[in-house]
Amino acid sequence: MNTSSIYWRALGALLFLHLHATIGEWVPFYGSLLVAGALTFYFYRKIIVEIDSLGWKINSVLAVVQVLLVLVTLSWSHEIWLSMVIMGVFIAIEYARLGIGRQLTKLKRNLAQHEEQREHINETFRIVRSERHDFLKHVSAVHFMLEGGKPEEAKRYLDDLVENYEETNHSIKGERGVVAGVLHQMYRRGKASGISVVYDLDLPLSTLPIGDQKMVGLLGNLLGNALEACEEWQQEHTGQALVTLQFYKRSGLYMLICKNNSLPIPAEVLDELFHSYGHTTKGGKHEGLGTKMMLDIVKEHQGFLDFVHKDEEFTLKIKVPAIR
Repeated sequence: MNTSSIYWRALGALLFLHLHATIGEWVPFYGSLLVAGALTFYFYRKIIVEIDSLGWKINSVLAVVQVLLVLVTLSWSHEIWLSMVIMGVFIAIEYARLGIGRQLTKLKRNLAQHEEQREHINETFRIVRSERHDFLKHVSAVHFMLEGGKPEEAKRYLDDLVENYEETNHSIKGERGVVAGVLHQMYRRGKASGISVVYDLDLPLSTLPIGDQKMVGLLGNLLGNALEACEEWQQEHTGQALVTLQFYKRSGLYMLICKNNSLPIPAEVLDELFHSYGHTTKGGKHEGLGTKMMLDIVKEHQGFLDFVHKDEEFTLKIKVPAIR
């Protein structure tokens, strides 16, 4: 049983005891149970719990305080005003717990993201520096082959060289450092998995009116999800999976379109995929955070997000007004 399940069960039980002690004289036992269960289920669907960041000591202290509040309510259940005050304190503690946990988790996630960005930028810079360092050697090698009367060998050598340079050029052309780092890292990840990754960009992605941190979150989740779907697709099929990322500007709108191969996705998952937390096409310990975060970023910048899943192909379209 994970932390989230334990949390909601405990919260539901404490809420029921509070309600039963407060309104038990007018509402039957099952009425309080039904109300507590309905409220708990509603917030379970709407709120993502991120209290692990507080640590077990702080969570334990808060839990003990809340249990004591329940005991006081049960002992003084005849004092309605006191029960209502204690209920308010109970809710305030829970609100503070969730708020602080959310902020701490956000800070940790940002730190991890910044560290990942730094590694991507350093890796991209290292590759560019290495290619620049070896450029004259490659020119000398081609020159030697041509002088030796081996034009076909020189052509094959140039073809291999250009292919390697294009891998880097697709990612860094006109892009800010953090964006180039994400694009290059995703391109190499796809290549390592045997996935064809195509960047069809009419203009640099860095022209999107989105800050670096949000941009990394948007692109990282977008391409990361696409590559993971392609990896799963390749395990079930013999062909090569394909990810295409298109970016262009039309009529005052930036258009970002990502297409990738995908295995069938259940309708109930598709219906809630970008609208609430906890829905994911992945197994294991994935919590379904990425898709909702993408939608939040798009909405924050007055944009629109739409997607289509048909014939084992997933297409995601993002439109963002060209306003800074």
